[in-house]
Formats: sequence, C-alpha cells, structure tokens
Amino acid sequence: MPEFCDVALPVPLDMAFTYGVPAGAAPVVGGRVLVPFRQRRMTGIVVEVHDRAPTVKTKNILSTLDSSPVLDEALLRLGQWIADYYLAPIGEVFRTMLPLGAEFKRAVSYRITAEGRMALHLAGMSGSSARARRTPDEQAAEFRALDYLGMQEADSAERTAVTEQKLRSATHVSRLILGGMVRKKWIEREDVSDVRDAMSTIKVALLKSAEGKLTGNQRTIIEILAASGGRLPVTNIRELDVPRTTLSTLVKRGLVEVLDEPVAPVQSRSKPRPSPFAFDFNSAQQSALTRVREAVDAGKFSGVLLHGVTGSGKTAVYLAAMRAVLEAGRSAILLVPEIGLTPAVAADLHQIFGDKVAILHSALSDKERAQQWHRIRNGEARIVVGTRSAVFAPVSDLALIVVDEEHDASYKQEETPRYHARDVAVMRAKMANAAVVLGSATPSLESYFNATKNKYALIELPDRVEQRPLPEVEIIDMRQEVQETGQEQVISRKLVAEIKERLERKEQVMVLLNRRGYSPVVLCRACGKTLECRNCAIALTHHKREHKMICHYCGYLAPVPKACVHCGSEYVYFLGTGSEKLEELLHGMFPQARIARLDRDTVRGHEDFERTLNALSEGELDLLVGTQMIAKGHDIHGVTLVGVVGADSALGLPDFRAAERTFQLLTQVAGRAGRGQSPGKVVLQTYFQDHYAVQYAAHHDFSGFYEKELRFRSWMHYPPYSALANVLFRSLKLDEALEWSGAMGKWFEQNRHEGVRVLGPASAPIMRLKRDYRYHFVLKSASREKLNRTLRAMLVHATAQKIPRTQIIVDVDALWLM
Repeated sequence: MPEFCDVALPVPLDMAFTYGVPAGAAPVVGGRVLVPFRQRRMTGIVVEVHDRAPTVKTKNILSTLDSSPVLDEALLRLGQWIADYYLAPIGEVFRTMLPLGAEFKRAVSYRITAEGRMALHLAGMSGSSARARRTPDEQAAEFRALDYLGMQEADSAERTAVTEQKLRSATHVSRLILGGMVRKKWIEREDVSDVRDAMSTIKVALLKSAEGKLTGNQRTIIEILAASGGRLPVTNIRELDVPRTTLSTLVKRGLVEVLDEPVAPVQSRSKPRPSPFAFDFNSAQQSALTRVREAVDAGKFSGVLLHGVTGSGKTAVYLAAMRAVLEAGRSAILLVPEIGLTPAVAADLHQIFGDKVAILHSALSDKERAQQWHRIRNGEARIVVGTRSAVFAPVSDLALIVVDEEHDASYKQEETPRYHARDVAVMRAKMANAAVVLGSATPSLESYFNATKNKYALIELPDRVEQRPLPEVEIIDMRQEVQETGQEQVISRKLVAEIKERLERKEQVMVLLNRRGYSPVVLCRACGKTLECRNCAIALTHHKREHKMICHYCGYLAPVPKACVHCGSEYVYFLGTGSEKLEELLHGMFPQARIARLDRDTVRGHEDFERTLNALSEGELDLLVGTQMIAKGHDIHGVTLVGVVGADSALGLPDFRAAERTFQLLTQVAGRAGRGQSPGKVVLQTYFQDHYAVQYAAHHDFSGFYEKELRFRSWMHYPPYSALANVLFRSLKLDEALEWSGAMGKWFEQNRHEGVRVLGPASAPIMRLKRDYRYHFVLKSASREKLNRTLRAMLVHATAQKIPRTQIIVDVDALWLM
C-alpha cells in the first residue's frame, strides 16, 4: 500500500499537496479524501499515490470518501488541460467539475480555554455578572459567549465543544466577535467539517391496516391514504385540518408506517412542444442529420458547425442525432446557454427519451445537483442537458456533444476557473474521439472562421421549416422621432400602432429592452452629479417596485434619494428607461392587455421562468417585456411581432466585440417572430440606423456582417486572428493597484516577449468594482503557445514581487474587457 498521496485542494495555489496515508486507508486516484489544511478541513481530489517521502513532515488524510474514482482518467486529463490552458489552480478546476458540495457539511466548534475561564472569573469577581448583561456592546457579547461555553463544560465531565450554529443561536454573538475571542485565546476554534448523506429524501406515509376503532381525525387520514392508493407524502397529510399528533398515534398503533424515500429526479414543468419527429424533415435538415450521424459513427473526433437561420429546425436535428446515439447504447450531452432554455429543451428530451435524461444547471439545489450527477455516473441517465457546467457530466461512452447557441457569452465563466464551455466541449470530444456540434443562427466569428479554414465541417440550414418566411424588419430612426414629436420617446408611434394591431387580432407580442430596473441614472440638475454605488464606479439603478437603488454589479442597496446626496438640492431627476418602466408604460397604453415581464428581477428561479413561458405558450399572455432573456431560443408560435427598444446601446461600449454582440442580439430576438403559421414582423428602434451591425441584422445577412467585421478584426489583430488574454490587477487600495500594475508594466517593457503584443497598463473601463480598484493589460499573440508562456512568466515574476495571486485575474480568451 502506498504511503503517500498528492491531493488537489480548492485553494488559489498552482500545486498539489502531499499527505500521508494511514493504515487502513485506501485512497484512489480521482477519488475524494478529507484532509486537514491549515486550521480547516477540506475535501480534495487524489491526483497520485506513491511512496516518495517528501522533505518536510506531512499530515495524514483524515478519511477516504470514495472507493472508486469520481473523476475518471478522461475527466482528470480534461481538468489538467483546463488548468494549463486557463492558468487556473487545479484544485479549483476539480471543484468546478464536481457538483457534490451537498455531500460535505462545513461546521466549526468552539471550546472555552483556561484564559477564557479566568476572564469570566474576573468579570464575576468585579460584580458584573455576565448573565445579567443584556447591553449590545462587544464586551457584553464576549462574556455571554464565555458564560454559555462555561456552563456547557460544567454540565459535562470533559471539555465540551459547541458548534458555531448552536453558540450563535444561544448568545446572538457575531462571527466577528468570535474571531476576536479566538485571537485573545479565550476560546479555541476547531473545524469539524465532515461528509454527510446528500440523498434528497421525502417522508411518505404507507397504509398498513384500516381495522380497529378510529376517531374522526384518524378516519380522515385513513380515508385519504386509501383514496391515494395507500401512499401519500407526509407533507400532504399535514395540510389536512387534523392535529399533527394524529398521524403519530396511527404509527404507534401499527396502522400507518412512515418511511424515508428518495425524491424523484427533477423534471421540467414546461409543457412539451409538439414532437420534432411529428414533422417531415426538409432536405436541408435530412442532409444535416446524415452528416452529423456519419461524424458520430466514424468513431473519431469530428467538429461540426451547424449554421441555420432562426426557426430552421436545428433543435430537431440535435434531438434526432441524440436519439440515434441513445439507440446505439452510447451517451450524449446537450449544452444550452441560459437556465431559461433548459426547461423547454428538457421537456422535449423527457418526451422523447423518458427517464434517460438528467438536468444540470445552477438553479438546482446542491442536493438536486448531486442526485442528478449520481444518476449520470451510475448509467441511469445517458442524455444530459444543462448549462456550461454540464460539459463535465460523468457520462460513459460519450459519442456526441451539442453546444446550442454556441456564440452565447454565458458559456464563459467569469470566475476562476475562467473556462469557455464551448472550447472545453471541443477538447472533451477530441479526447473522447467523439463528435461535437456547434449550432447557432449567429455563430461567433471565431467558430465561423474555423469552419471556413476547414477546422470544422460547415453545415448550412438557410431556410425556415415548412417554408415559413423570415420576419420583415422595419427600422425606426429615433432621432427623427424626437424631431417630429418634439420630445424623447421610449416607444415610437409606429411600434405603438403595430402592437395595437396585433392585440386586436389576438396575436402575441414580445418587446425587448436590454436594461433592468426602472431608471438607470439618478442625476442632480444642480451639481450635475449622479448617485453612484459605494463599492463600484457605476451609477445605481432605480427599482421602483422594490423602492430601492440597486447596483447591478455588487448588489449594494441604497434608499431612493429625495434630495441630492452631494449638494442637498431637491432637483433630483430619474433618467432613462429600464424594463420595469417599459412594462409600466405598456400597461398605461394597453390597459386591457395581459402583460408580463421577464428579467433577473422577476425570475428568482427556474420555476418563475417556466411559469411565464408556459403562460405565453398557452396564450394566457398578450405581451411579454424583457431583457435578453427573451431573445434566446424560445419557440412561441403565437408571437407575430417583436419590438426592439434601445438594443443598440451596446455599440457605445469600449469593447471590440460590441458590433458582434449587437448583431447577434438583434438577429436572435428578431427570430422569435413568425415561428408559427402567421408571418412575423420586427420593429427595430435605433439611434444608429446606419451602423453596419443594425443594417445587416435587419436584412438577416450573417455573411455580409461576418466579412465586414472580419476586416476590422484583421486590421487590429483581434480574434480570430490572434489569441487574447486580459490580465487585471486589483486591490482595495488604489496605491497598491497602481504599484502592482506599474511594476508589471516595467517588467513587460524590460523583457522581450517575441510574438506577443502588450497593451497597458491602463485603468479598466469600470475602474472600481466590488470595492476593488482595477488596472489591466491586454495581451495579443498569433501563437497561443507564446501567449501562455508569457503569462506564466508574468505570474512567476508577480510571485517574486510578492503580489498576491488572488489579486491577479488572468482571463484567457476574454469576452469581457470592462
């Protein structure tokens, strides 16, 4: 048996840690172990077992959690590739790959020390009993905690530890105060975190017998159970108008048995759409399916870009290919960009594949994610649908990965590890000799460029299914609207008329405004200053329903000002329009219409999303207002008009991808119109009607946009002509951020980095975010290898300069430079 094992821990350090293996323990590579790390307990992944004795004294692992790997050899290799490519600590990569947080319970306990007992004794000697203290000051709180811990110890024959949760509940002492008491050595803190059973269970009552004399309440429960087939969740019984003790009495008499049963797997509440196989595939779809199946059957890596206009039947091609994979006894993964798309797609998959489907996304609880993960690993589910983290699903015999809406920015994770799920999907397929299909009506320039260079096979679906026409797009110049009406308009006269006409015809309308809240800016007309977030260099947004000013970056809340916070003037004006205000305006214009809003403020979980979309699909809503959440992939046949309000505002951002993002958003939201039997129309309001992104989107001309945008990218050496990384230095102190970025700027100047262009240092466009001051560099290179080498050398130098690794963000293939 090996004496040592190397463990990857979820800490921001680019290394594994060596631990001793005690007698009886049998760690396996790819399995989890519980280990001590500094003053904490943590779970990590074993990356190697060996007999090489380290030069320093090692701690032993506390326990092994798995007898077989939770990350097989293929997933370990994929994790190592992510760590190398995105310069991310391997332990943090593995933590992202495993949604098993529910199986580890973090807990802390406290004990009183001799110093603490002395402090408590001296307080008693001074005549100020800790028990009598009820003032909210810090000293009183400390003595309440000491008093409680002392009493717990007095009631026990040995030193007793009390959990943090129990201590804080009994004494109302904050973590900050407990931390101070630890530093004074009045109490000892111990991490007692351990594994736990994460299986979601539900208590179920089973009817065993109905014989014997029964009271009225007991008879009610027995009759309900009998009518339910002899089995009913206890929560349903407790909703009855009977005492809670009645069920306990029936259990004692042996008439009813209560058992813990596993909760049924999560299923979408969305109503399934008509089966895609109920329609005949057109020739383009049939050709696309044939080519995808050939790629799967080849048994080697193959990349396919499926470029089809909105409504061309791409989803039907995906599902048919996945059905063929399942029939062959193999597995497939379908990635969708937004949680909002997951329910509809999952409903389709449940309809076609039954219980062979698993869902993975962030809106599930920790226990639900763990449950789904185990279903996949055990082979119960061979079809997986989910957002970006589903790319790590532990399927066996992987044959196909589909990345729907592959252009979408939400596939890029904005925290460590900053991976792009589309690129990870391509690499996983390559490692597994599987096929990967990237699908979109508006492919990213990088993917389309790769297809034109024959790195991917390009498949086109140029027409909508059943020969339905693409929607007509009418551009409204809002500059001219202001001149003709004499005032700023949120909704143009043309859009109002078109909405009125659709409502009269009992048709449905979607209106996009990609800005949350009621008013995005609060301005003082006396001093000219805006109300900014305390933590960020960003204006607070007015949310009228919540009567709050909210920062959309850090979540900071402030009251709605009645006077300017800077000069005290009462001339405070709320400027601009968000989706909440747009909804209010539409209610005022069309009081009889049934209107709903879909944005991050109205959607708190996937159930809210499903409820709203189901209402729209069932014809229970006339008009849906929303942000970009309504623009992606939804197939609502009753929508014949889409209004776009201010979607071109992104063109003013200092971002080289601004035009691409605007074109994609306009094209995608336009594609929601006319997907049924009635033709669709789009009314596109803009202040930039001559911009090429707006014009090409209005004409559904992806090729034209691609050629023009590609020329700009080539002139400026931006992707796809080079690899790009954004390196950001951040600190709570402005001087530190300046010092660190200045030191790295000198290092870049003094050291030659062949083939790598370095821009910066410069303040980030959003200079302060979540209390951190931010300065950044942008690195570009035609060679990914040279870029990676330069970034690694930079991190080595930063470590030598004692710049904390946690204060450096390295974002390879960055999508957001703000």
